[in-house]
Amino acid sequence: MKHLIISAFALAAATAQAQTTPTASGEISIARNGTQPSSQGPAANFTGAVRVDPLFQPKASTRSAAAYVTFEPGARSAWHSHPLGQTLIVTAGVGRVQRWGGKVEEIRPGDVVWTPPGVKHWHGAAPAVAMTHIAIQEAEDGKVVQWMEKVGDEQYGR
Repeated sequence: MKHLIISAFALAAATAQAQTTPTASGEISIARNGTQPSSQGPAANFTGAVRVDPLFQPKASTRSAAAYVTFEPGARSAWHSHPLGQTLIVTAGVGRVQRWGGKVEEIRPGDVVWTPPGVKHWHGAAPAVAMTHIAIQEAEDGKVVQWMEKVGDEQYGR
């Protein structure tokens, strides 16, 4: 019986691995690691080297999108806001975040940062350490972010 249960789990796992896109309404979709290309954060919106690894985009019935974002030491986003807010989950390294008019805050793995809708802010790595976070935001009328001016070295806190 134990062998039968293990075989059933192995078959289910193999079937799940083969399933990469929904085949009918209500079926589970799996975006396989390594199947979505990484991209560089555009120079217009970031200072320094930033890599974006997409996790998921909004579907017809949802508004959420997410990505792993890795900032090399000293790299940071430009000032920006999100129409429905943003959640960051720091997964590695040491970073910084600041809202307009606020102080620069240090963030570390396990920290969860919530920025309310429309709040102007930036985030990025510490000067000497890279930082990776999962960024989750929702789209409003197809838009997840409003980019603004770049963060200067004085604002960044060098």
